[in-house]
Amino acid sequence: MRKIKLFFILLLISVKLFSQEAEQDSINFSIYYSSPKEYVISGIDVQGIRYLDTQVLLQISGLSVGDKIIVPGDAITNSIKKLWNHGLFSDVKITADKIVGDKIWLRINLQERPRLAEVNFNGVSKSEKDDITKKVLLLKGSQVTDNQVSTAEKIIKNIFLDKGFLNTDVKIVQRDDTTQNNSVILDINVDKKEKVKISEIVYHGNTNLKPGMLDKSMKKTKAKKIKNFFSSKKFTSEKYAEDKINLIKKYNEKGYRDATITKDSITKLNKDRVRLDIWVEEGNKYYFRDIKWVGNTIYPSDYLSARLGIKKGDVFDQKLLDKRTKDDEDAVSSDYLDHGYLFFNLSPMETRVENDSIDFEMRISEGRQATIDKIIISGNTKTNEHVARRELRTLPGDLFDKSAIIRTVRELSQLGHFDPEAIAPDVRPHPENGTVDIEYKLTEKANDQIELSGGWGANMFVGTIGLKFSNFSVRNILNKEAWRPLPTGDGQALSLRAQTSGKFYKSYSFSFTEPWFGGKKPNSFTISFSHSKVNYSANNSYSSMYNDPYGYGGYGGYGGYGGYGGYGGYSPYGYGYSPYGYGYGYGYGGYDYGTNYNYQDQSSSNDQIQITSAVAVGYGYRLKWPDDYFTLYHELSFQHYKLQNMAGYYYFLNDGTGTGNGGFNNFSFKTAFGRNSMDNPLYTRRGSSFTFSLQLTPPYSLLNGIDYSKVGLSERYKWIEYHKWMFKGDWYSPLSKNTNLVLHTKFEYGFLGHYNKYRQSPFEGFRVGGSGMSGYNLYGSDIVSLRGYKDYSLSSSQGSNIYNKLSMELRYPVILKPSSTIYLLGFLEAGNAWNNFDDYNPFKLHRSAGAGVRIFLPMFGLMGIDWGYGFDQVPGQSDAAGSQFHFVIGQQF
Repeated sequence: MRKIKLFFILLLISVKLFSQEAEQDSINFSIYYSSPKEYVISGIDVQGIRYLDTQVLLQISGLSVGDKIIVPGDAITNSIKKLWNHGLFSDVKITADKIVGDKIWLRINLQERPRLAEVNFNGVSKSEKDDITKKVLLLKGSQVTDNQVSTAEKIIKNIFLDKGFLNTDVKIVQRDDTTQNNSVILDINVDKKEKVKISEIVYHGNTNLKPGMLDKSMKKTKAKKIKNFFSSKKFTSEKYAEDKINLIKKYNEKGYRDATITKDSITKLNKDRVRLDIWVEEGNKYYFRDIKWVGNTIYPSDYLSARLGIKKGDVFDQKLLDKRTKDDEDAVSSDYLDHGYLFFNLSPMETRVENDSIDFEMRISEGRQATIDKIIISGNTKTNEHVARRELRTLPGDLFDKSAIIRTVRELSQLGHFDPEAIAPDVRPHPENGTVDIEYKLTEKANDQIELSGGWGANMFVGTIGLKFSNFSVRNILNKEAWRPLPTGDGQALSLRAQTSGKFYKSYSFSFTEPWFGGKKPNSFTISFSHSKVNYSANNSYSSMYNDPYGYGGYGGYGGYGGYGGYGGYSPYGYGYSPYGYGYGYGYGGYDYGTNYNYQDQSSSNDQIQITSAVAVGYGYRLKWPDDYFTLYHELSFQHYKLQNMAGYYYFLNDGTGTGNGGFNNFSFKTAFGRNSMDNPLYTRRGSSFTFSLQLTPPYSLLNGIDYSKVGLSERYKWIEYHKWMFKGDWYSPLSKNTNLVLHTKFEYGFLGHYNKYRQSPFEGFRVGGSGMSGYNLYGSDIVSLRGYKDYSLSSSQGSNIYNKLSMELRYPVILKPSSTIYLLGFLEAGNAWNNFDDYNPFKLHRSAGAGVRIFLPMFGLMGIDWGYGFDQVPGQSDAAGSQFHFVIGQQF
């Protein structure tokens, strides 16, 4: 029996050959080392895997069926290390399931790291949470590793470091999710503490540059001072490092090319204040001495030196040298790039530094001229390619021209179909064959406008519907596939508008513009028509509106088409859209005639009715002289007024001889000579616009020999005659380096003349004051804005014959995107109006100042609100005009 028991014990010992495990923080083995032996792997089973692929894990382990391994041995150990080093598992074990002879079956037991179930944030706002989530990328369902948690803490600290929170504490707590197996919840606890700001910046060693100049060079690192009231005083390491470079650049600009920062320190004054100390070594101040040109064969050295603009003895300035050689619009490189030398290269080389002077050798490699091969237009998803291509100043076969590319970008911006901020020319040179491809990358923007509005005023409701399509296509009207929802893409402008208050008032208007009439040249053709009818007897309370010169006026629309009917507003006709900006926009303003009429239930023959019909045809074209920014626009227009029982309304009918019935006609010719170099029609940064226009009627009184001093008033004005002169100018000047802060200066002058003193026109005068939103009133008077004063308060009731106005406006953008353009403004204005030259005094002006905002939405056009304060006394009032608010739509001041 004892022999049998001994036999079974020896048998069990011989069967169990080994056991191997890994159980410590990383790898720990418990192995039988007494009898290593070679085995052939007959099978491998992977256990504990839920998300990972078994075959991939086998490849990582390095073990395969059929491999020969020593057990115990390095093969098992190395396999465990490979799996562990991938960081996917919290536990790795390899055991033997079975051994038969020299064959072994292995089992790989893996414990996957926990998966992220949820992330909770404490101590941060919603926007900060979104920022952290975007940058840290803690995705639900992903594995959570120690390295990920550590990295997340560092990233979150850096996020708040950039915001000035230098003492931020971040703790990420990991806890098990009881609702899911092998899942964890991360609680991210952030204690931002106080934002650290700069108390003062102290400079050491700056004997030549004053601290104020050095402070100014530090763009994003500002101390707590009154002059930095609107600047951020927070301290961030990244911005501080950038500003130390800017400080040295400032020294370089002043000639100290060897200036360096020897050391700097950050001293913590308290929990939220630090002091910066910066030690500088200025070095010597250097000057330009001899500048020689080498390699130039196209332009002589004297010409290039004059173009460079740097003379012997000028203070050395590396920034200036870079600007004059390549960065400025009139830099030396521009002469070459504007004449095809795309492969031109200019390298300023210091050849000698002696005492405080530096000699330069300007080494030029002119290269060959580059010819334009391909012009590519992309991004025009709505506008047909020929509309953009016909505006190009760079054509295949032409020599490369930098100025032509800049001009092309401007012309594409002026179309209004593309986002001006996103137009990006991509120049692709091919030195191997001397050609260049240019791609104009465009981004479409919506520029059609819809008006659907209602207003209540004078005890009546006024409804308005208007449509303006700025990218219409007439040729595709019969193409069913082009109606999406309307045929578009050819750059034509179509405007339709209707307005009514029922029996009292109705108006309709239509205008169409083809900017490339004939398709070969940029010659615009415009046709427009309008019709309106006002029955004053149909409303019991019309007198309350028409006795108020400051309320209930309609207004002309943006770009010259009859605009938006706001609160109680009437714009019975609006016509004449033109790409050159000489359109019309007619609308009723208020009339102050001092008489209160109240007609009720009168028969149709006694109704007080005015019917106005108008038609206009315009033709405009670009000029080549003095340059191709100049334009010329001509227009023929005819307005007919049919009046019934209107003697009580208009002084020129109220002569006691008639009832106020009859027809009156205004047939005129207008020509406008202008120049427009503005870079962007919505938010202009640079450029100018000047317009000189003359509108005149035939001189009937000079031709027919009639003595109009003896003619009745209704007959005297049957055919209206006048000549009207207007001159307007706008300048736009960028004041900041990024060109966002813009100064807009403007002047206007207008004069209405007559051929016969007995036939001075009751129409076409100037009404100055207010928002300028009424377009043109019943008389056809020009409404001239002057913020800070009530509408029309600086002119007589029927309009003045002379006016002039000066404006200065400071603008800064908030949003410049295709979906919306928003900018803030502050303004100073002065203007006045006179009836004759005897009273005219260009220095006696009514002054005002104020601020406002402009919002451009593609569907609705330009809108805004201004507050202005009038400093001077208004005629007929004892006090200054004072505070006024002005709401504007569809116009610029």
